[in-house]
Amino acid sequence: MRSPSASGTGSRLPPCERTRLSVPPSSVRERLLEAWRDEVQATVVYELIARREADPRRAEVLRKLAAVETNHRDRLERRMRELAIEIPDERGVTLGRWQRLQARVAPIDKLIQRQEAMELEIAAQIEDEPTGDAATDELLEEIKAEEEQHTVALAQLRDGGAPTDPRTAAITGRLERLAKRETWHRSSTGWIPGAIYGANDGLAAVFGIVAGVSGATGGSRVVLTAGLFGAIASALSMATGAFLAERSTTEVAAADLARERAEVEKHPEEEKEELSLYYQLKGLTEAEAEQVVERIAENPENLFRAIALEELGHSDGQAGNAVQAALAGGLSTALGAIIPVIPFFWLRGYTGIAVAAAVSLVAHFGVGAAKSIFTLRTAWSSGLEMTLAGVIVGGATYLLGLAIGTG
Repeated sequence: MRSPSASGTGSRLPPCERTRLSVPPSSVRERLLEAWRDEVQATVVYELIARREADPRRAEVLRKLAAVETNHRDRLERRMRELAIEIPDERGVTLGRWQRLQARVAPIDKLIQRQEAMELEIAAQIEDEPTGDAATDELLEEIKAEEEQHTVALAQLRDGGAPTDPRTAAITGRLERLAKRETWHRSSTGWIPGAIYGANDGLAAVFGIVAGVSGATGGSRVVLTAGLFGAIASALSMATGAFLAERSTTEVAAADLARERAEVEKHPEEEKEELSLYYQLKGLTEAEAEQVVERIAENPENLFRAIALEELGHSDGQAGNAVQAALAGGLSTALGAIIPVIPFFWLRGYTGIAVAAAVSLVAHFGVGAAKSIFTLRTAWSSGLEMTLAGVIVGGATYLLGLAIGTG
C-alpha cells in the first residue's frame, strides 16, 4: 500500500507548522468535511439497526460500531479545529427521511450489506485520494484501517453471526461439525411486506389486460368488464397463494420440531453438547454451560424446548397467521389491480385509454418507490424502473390488441 503522505506539498511541512495552518487547501477541507459527514451518517444507521436487532449480541456489536464511528468523528473534529475549519451542525447532515425510513423498516441483512459496501468504498477512497496534508492523511489512514475491520464484523453479522474471538471461533467450529449431521435445518427468509408486492402484481397484471383489451376494442365498455374480472381474479389468486404459503411455513415449522424432538430422543448426549456450545457462545464458561444443560436435561421435554429455541428460534411450531396473510395479499392486490380500471367507470374510447395509461404509470412509479424502502435502492431509480416496466407491458399488450382486434 502506498503512503498517502508521500504526495503533495503538505507532507514537506514540519508538524508544528501543519497544525497551525489557518487556511487549509480546499482538498483537505473537503475531504475532512466529507469524512465527517460519512461518520455522522454511519453512526445514525448503526444505532437505528441496533434498536431493531433482536439478538442482544448482534445489537451490542452494532452499538460498538456506532461508538467507533463517533470516535472517528471526534478525531476528525479535532483535526478540523486545528485547521480552523468550521464544524457543521450535525442536524444538517444526518440521514434523509427516506434513508431513515429504510433503516427502520428494511430487512436488517440488507442494511448491513449496504453498510459493508459503504465501509469498503470509504476505505478505498481514502487510499486512492490522499489530500497532500501529511497529518490529515495519517488520520484518514488510521480511520481507513478501522473501517476495513468494520467490514469483517459486518460480514459476520450479515452471515447471521456476531464477531468472534479465538475461543468463540473454536466453539463455532465444533458447533458447525455437530450441525452437519442435521442437514434438514431450514432458515426462514421472512415475508417481505406482501402488501407492496401484492399491489405491484395486481397493478402490472391488470394494466396489461386493460391495455390489451383497449387496443383490441378501442376503449369500449368491454375494457371495464375485462379489467374488473382481471382484478378479482388477481386478488383471489394472491390471497389463496399467500394463505397456502403461510400454511406451508407452519407445516415446515412443525416438521422441523418433530425432527428436533427425534434428535433429542435418539442422540441426547450430542444434543446436550450442542446446547452447551450455544450457551458458551452467549458468554457462559464451559463449566457453567454444562452445569446449566445438565439441569435442563433432567426433564427431556425441557431439553427439547431449549435446543429447539436455540436452533429454530421457536419451540411451539407457531408461525404467521395464514388468514391475515391472505387478507393482506388479496386486498393489496385488489387495490393495485383496480387502478387501471377506474377511469373506465366514466370514460370510453381514446380518452379513457389515455387517462388509464397516465394513472397507471403514476401508480407504477409510486409502487416502485415504495418497494425501495425494502430494497434500499433510491426511490427515483426504483420508481422509474417500475414505470418503464409498465410502459413496456402496457405498450406491448396495447399493440398486440391492435393487431389482433376483435375479429
